[in-house]
Amino acid sequence: MVEDEPSLADILRITLEFHGFRVLPAASGARAVELARKHRPDLLLLDVMLPDGNGLQVCRAVRAEREDVPVVFLTARDSPADIVGGLALGGDDYITKPFNIDEVVARVRAVLRRASRQSPPPVVLRHGDVEMDEASYTVRRAGTPVELTPTEYALLRYLMVNAGRVVTKEQILREVWKFGFAGESTVVETYIGYLRRKLDPLGPPLIVTRRGMGYRLREVE
Repeated sequence: MVEDEPSLADILRITLEFHGFRVLPAASGARAVELARKHRPDLLLLDVMLPDGNGLQVCRAVRAEREDVPVVFLTARDSPADIVGGLALGGDDYITKPFNIDEVVARVRAVLRRASRQSPPPVVLRHGDVEMDEASYTVRRAGTPVELTPTEYALLRYLMVNAGRVVTKEQILREVWKFGFAGESTVVETYIGYLRRKLDPLGPPLIVTRRGMGYRLREVE
């Protein structure tokens, strides 16, 4: 947990520990990178504005060594550009201040569930030339490995499990992000774009947008 405001850091730490999390607090970006390298945490909760830089730089530094660690940004910067910028660096969620502390706990839990590799018996999902191996947590297209963040992986998995039918943004938010409302639908659009940029260079366009309805995977001949 990276937060330089002492009172807020204490509230976050106490609440998260009350809910069963082990919290490693850091008040600077440099200390956060040091702790992440030493302890390999299950999730990073990052304030964007820090005294020696910002959480986006911390995210970039940690992801250079561990691409799969989930990241939740915590910030007062709530413009669309800031949110998209944070998500583009691999952030899995973006919580704006002021916030409800229970919402932070709920979102941390949701991101950890998406990132967890402890799932039902592993299977290999296939759709056309795309293969998802849940035992090794890997994705290949036309035999080429595709590096995905935990949220990108969860989104692609949901689309593959539901191949053949259109899924709405509301369904995606509920099943992938564990949100019960449609207010964050731009996040879905953003992550659909990330998947397209990673998958489409390796073959025909995979994800089809049905305007006003949702998304589906293209039919396989």
